[in-house]
Amino acid sequence: MTLTRYILAATLASLALFSCNNSKSLQQYLVDKQDDDKFLKVDLATSLLQSEDSDFTQEEKEVLESVKKINVVAFPLKGENRTDYQTEKDKVKSILAEEKYKTLLKMGSNNRGATLKYTGEEDAIDELIVFASDEEKGFAVFRLLGDNMQPDKMMKLMNSIDKGDININQLSGIGDILSMGSDSTAVKQ
Repeated sequence: MTLTRYILAATLASLALFSCNNSKSLQQYLVDKQDDDKFLKVDLATSLLQSEDSDFTQEEKEVLESVKKINVVAFPLKGENRTDYQTEKDKVKSILAEEKYKTLLKMGSNNRGATLKYTGEEDAIDELIVFASDEEKGFAVFRLLGDNMQPDKMMKLMNSIDKGDININQLSGIGDILSMGSDSTAVKQ
């Protein structure tokens, strides 16, 4: 009986030690930047993105309902903050290099680019992350949280921006960082 307790205690202790991870999560990074004046921050419920004249198809409504929340943190380049910019950009890249973040798409050139990553299953995404950077303007991280988001249907929802059904005014100021001129190339992984 004592041996069983010892083995159980040792097993639980080793599980606790091995399950602790010293790496910083993207969620923690975004939370830490909420009070940092160097960053622009926006947290939105997707209901705030619907314009008054929205005319969604049933499929678009279902896709939009699969997205629960959007977190955006951007670091605009201003004056002498280039060193801080590079440090913060490297932190985000390090976090997103972790194995749990799977690459869906990369595009860009030497001075600007974007990476689309996700957690969950390829056909049932729980977290979708867009990391975009421009060496002249700064970087931004968009984090979409939801339940069983599907990438192919999310792309169809993007057409709603063109139709004006999704109100992107909530993200004003951050979009300038992401203007990706025509010199970008896409690589799907």
